[in-house]
Amino acid sequence: MSETPLEHPDAAKLQGLEHERQYDFRLPETYFYKSERGLDRRVVEQISYYKNEPEWMLKFRLKALEIAEKKGRPKWGPDLSSLDFDDIYFYIRPQDKKGTNRWEDVPEEVLETYRRLGIPEAEQKMLAGVGAQYESEMVYHNLKEEWEKQGVIFLDSDTGLQEHPELFREYFATVVPPEDNYFAAVNSAVWSGGSFVYVPEGVEIEVPLQAYFLINAQSMGQFERTLIIGAPGSKFHYIEGCTAPTYNSDSFHSGVIEIVCMEGSDVRYSTIQNWSHNVYNLVTQRALVHRNASMGWLDGNLGSKVTMKYPSCYLVGEGAHGEVLSIAFAGQGQYQDAGAKMIHAAPNTSSSIVSKSISKDGGRSSYRGLVQIHDGAIHARSNVECDALLLDERAKTDTYPYIEINEKTAHVGHEATVSKLNDEQIFYLQTRGLAEDEAAALIVRGFLEPVAKELPLEYAVELNRLIELEMEGSVG
Repeated sequence: MSETPLEHPDAAKLQGLEHERQYDFRLPETYFYKSERGLDRRVVEQISYYKNEPEWMLKFRLKALEIAEKKGRPKWGPDLSSLDFDDIYFYIRPQDKKGTNRWEDVPEEVLETYRRLGIPEAEQKMLAGVGAQYESEMVYHNLKEEWEKQGVIFLDSDTGLQEHPELFREYFATVVPPEDNYFAAVNSAVWSGGSFVYVPEGVEIEVPLQAYFLINAQSMGQFERTLIIGAPGSKFHYIEGCTAPTYNSDSFHSGVIEIVCMEGSDVRYSTIQNWSHNVYNLVTQRALVHRNASMGWLDGNLGSKVTMKYPSCYLVGEGAHGEVLSIAFAGQGQYQDAGAKMIHAAPNTSSSIVSKSISKDGGRSSYRGLVQIHDGAIHARSNVECDALLLDERAKTDTYPYIEINEKTAHVGHEATVSKLNDEQIFYLQTRGLAEDEAAALIVRGFLEPVAKELPLEYAVELNRLIELEMEGSVG
């Protein structure tokens, strides 16, 4: 009788390898257009030309390039000296046509990529709409008819600019202007793709919208620009996933996500980023939260060489609420510098930050956060929890909490813990019949449970799979 996979003595290892193969793949590089390496005025003009953009957008891009050149790279945080812009392709156009809303019209090589990632199945089962970005351009976008009839807009950002120019221009770069930071300026100069979402007043979408971003090319730079607008009283959840194959040279991802939460809206944004370990992931994510609105970020970082990402909420209306749930997993050669920012600029605002980090094999994770309460933001409330778990003696973790209080009535709490994988807990679980590596994985899942429980079931399962893959070889 043939042996089933579950009976195989190395079944768990084989399943892990199969899962790894699902994500660690690359396709032949056959593109309609690929820019020269490096960033200069000519590259910016070519991007705008191929996109057939209005004159105001070209001027915006060129001004952003000037700002980036004046600002220079940040002098704090992880070492970025090996990120060489002269070796990066800042724009790759995979096909000579706009994205499509017919899955069968997507180029076959791209279809194969997303089949491996399970995107068509996810769309059929549980998504209100899905977008797929390949290199610099969205190649597919689709919104289910029931939401389209209610006036929901879910397009790639390039199409949003063309089809809804007034709405797009009204909000574009108002939450994250080019002057904000160096990488926001670089993104503003060369942005391509991303999602444009508008949910009308009072509309509630019960199932998530999803976008997936893939880097396939070697030494590629991906700079999506996502703009999300929740009209008064709207409620919805947007989920983003990211991946890239492993190459010897580095790639660069620097997205900008701008979210506007109008009065009484409830917006959630979740991202599980599983970049390969040769990607610099340097992202700006920010939401403006108006009166009695709520914004929730769920941020998972399990890949990349270096991550710098600090989802933020600017609570500008009375009664606004913001929260960030964050996961960072740093393995060998990785530096995850993640955190959150909460700016209280109105009365009776509230915020919560829960940060969970895991480090192993010399990997380094950092929490870098800011809670700022402005004068006049009476009765503001904020609570911060930072928990770090070290899996071995070589692992490293840091905490950089900044709290600025300019209002006497504020109530702010902060706590931070650092713990090691507990031998007693592992021994106890082994006495209950678990192998050592299974016991360690169970402890890690329990550590992350407060964050994982906020994900839809299918994504929580996928998060657990990714954690198990990262955990391989962590004990014993």
